[in-house]
Amino acid sequence: MGVSPSHDWTKRATDIVVSAGALVVLAIPLLVIAGLVRATSRGPAIHWSRRVGRDNVLFAMPKFRTMRIDTPQVATHLMTDPDRWLTPIGGALRRTSLDELPQLISVLKGDMSLVGPRPALFNQDDLVALRTEAGVQKLRPGLTGWAQVNGRDELPIPVKVGLDAEYLERRSLGFDLRILWMTLAGVVGARGVSH
Repeated sequence: MGVSPSHDWTKRATDIVVSAGALVVLAIPLLVIAGLVRATSRGPAIHWSRRVGRDNVLFAMPKFRTMRIDTPQVATHLMTDPDRWLTPIGGALRRTSLDELPQLISVLKGDMSLVGPRPALFNQDDLVALRTEAGVQKLRPGLTGWAQVNGRDELPIPVKVGLDAEYLERRSLGFDLRILWMTLAGVVGARGVSH
């Protein structure tokens, strides 16, 4: 399926309007969460993670910190016992996806989009290589994506990249809205979250 020539412009405009509006509406809850993170564990409220963005350019992605400051910088699924590194409220923030809210800043800046492939860690070479081979690297990474709503962290990397490639071909405003709706339903059910 071909992508409308106006899709990229419309998508970026939507990203700006929605992320700016959400940051205003959520300003007080964001401050409350930041305060709780600081009050329950040592270190800053925000963790800046090195992620792979559009065209494989690295950028700093913010999340509310859910892990101790001495946690190894690897994907959580590669850790033997990731729960031991969680802060007192880290598990709850992850289950509810509230830790992801600061990424609205990245959406507003243009490093990310509301919908797209989830940004790989800087050292996830296997994921980055497969995405590049499939042409997925041309997309802005997203707060949520087609792979996210079809298994999230439970998916093997080749399956995840296959879903990312499917999104690349099918992307449209209607498809983005479907993915956002499925994301909300998934957050309520807290399905498939491990990191």
